Amino acid sequence: MAFQGNSVIDQRHTVLLKPHERRISASAERSVLDAALDSGLNLPHSCKSGHCSSCSARLLAGEIAYPHGLPVGITEQEAAAGFVLLCQARPRSDLTLEVRLVASAATAEIKTLPCRIARMRRLAPDVMQVLLRLPSVESLAFQPGQYLDVLLEDGRRRSFSIASPPHDSELLELHVRHAPGGRFTDRLFGTLEQGALLKIEGPLGQLCFRDGARPALLVAGGTGFAPLKSMLRHALEKGTPRELHCYWGARRQVDLYEEELLLEWVQRYPQLHFGAVLSEAASVAKPHQRLGWVHEAVLADHASLDAYELYAAGPPPMIDAIRASFPARGLDPERLHFDSFDYAR
Repeated sequence: MAFQGNSVIDQRHTVLLKPHERRISASAERSVLDAALDSGLNLPHSCKSGHCSSCSARLLAGEIAYPHGLPVGITEQEAAAGFVLLCQARPRSDLTLEVRLVASAATAEIKTLPCRIARMRRLAPDVMQVLLRLPSVESLAFQPGQYLDVLLEDGRRRSFSIASPPHDSELLELHVRHAPGGRFTDRLFGTLEQGALLKIEGPLGQLCFRDGARPALLVAGGTGFAPLKSMLRHALEKGTPRELHCYWGARRQVDLYEEELLLEWVQRYPQLHFGAVLSEAASVAKPHQRLGWVHEAVLADHASLDAYELYAAGPPPMIDAIRASFPARGLDPERLHFDSFDYAR
């Protein structure tokens, strides 16, 4: 049902999404996921680079193409069974797809809004805290853990998790890692100044904190701490009594750019526990730190995960390791919520 190639004259196709009976129009030159987001449908997705398989759907009718070959997030067996990754699939005819909609995120209104950079502050040599101010007549309703896209002048977009919680959204906080040579991050770390005008779209993503009684594990890799910061502030400042175990994996000490803030929270909130894991450091100097990989630290601390709900955000290898090893330790896959991303450029 699919063929490869990208020498196709751009045209529009109709995509029917079942079982919701929603129809959208999709360009042959953009992904089906982009078409859904443009139509205000927040379909399940995460990395948007073909790695994590969050956007998997079943192709019931029609033809699609992958511009760069079969994505790494889908096996040949899955493709043969009719599954496709919507973040990479381009329509080559009208399509009928069987997709999932996550109610808590899918019901949020996706807006395209102007905003200005209110403040910028370096959290680490290569990480910038960016605070965005919306127009006074606008607001952005989101769930803790979701992200937004910065829309660039050439039509491209860059995704960044929202680090501020919904109840404190006067300024939207982002943590942006510098990717040298990147079209957007070079400007952010170079010429963009306070007051610069940006255009954003959101909220996006299905990584959303669920209020409940189960103890929660929150696992971050690098700037994956941003959506977890939103979750932690949401839970702690709303007075949750549930146990929260936060693990932050980074390469070196300098990459734990808000470690002191977390340690302050640990002192203030007895239900919060925090551990840091460094993968490239020669040694550690603090009791809550250790060497190694963050997912292995979680497994070392918890013989069984059957009582927990887990939220994870970070690079694809970390998410892949969690998805492969945590269910074997008793974690119900239905209670595994994750966001897998490559650093935006």
